[in-house]
Amino acid sequence: MATLRDASRARRTPRGGNSPTRTQLMCDDRTDTFRAARASRRGFTLIEVLIALAIVAVALGAVMRAIGALAADTDTTRMRLLALWSADNALGELRIASSWPDAGTQTFACPQGRYRFVCRQSVATLPSPLVRRVTVSVYPSASSGTVLAEVVTVIQNEARR
Repeated sequence: MATLRDASRARRTPRGGNSPTRTQLMCDDRTDTFRAARASRRGFTLIEVLIALAIVAVALGAVMRAIGALAADTDTTRMRLLALWSADNALGELRIASSWPDAGTQTFACPQGRYRFVCRQSVATLPSPLVRRVTVSVYPSASSGTVLAEVVTVIQNEARR
């Protein structure tokens, strides 16, 4: 222990004498204080770590909510795409059928993939007797009022050409 004190005193003494000057003592004391403060600040305190963990937890919660919303949007988009394919299939069947569609509305099942859609086909007359407007609307169920997809086209009467 004595050697550490002697080394500290030796550092504070001017070159030629045994007693340190006032300026040298003040500088050395501040330097020692700063060294001690720096040495104690090398790591993080528990409070700093807990605050950082809380911030990370809040950020991860927001990310998880965003991912959940994207997954729900993806499922809705997939359902709408399959509903559009069902409407296109119904119109394709009508185009290749040899019969001319009667004016009015029909409801029929039009499943696609794992979904059991319901299609409503509305046929309307137009001023020209050679064409009819056909609208196919696709619903998730018979009782639903939500239209997932709707396709409108005009069909020409091939027999009367």
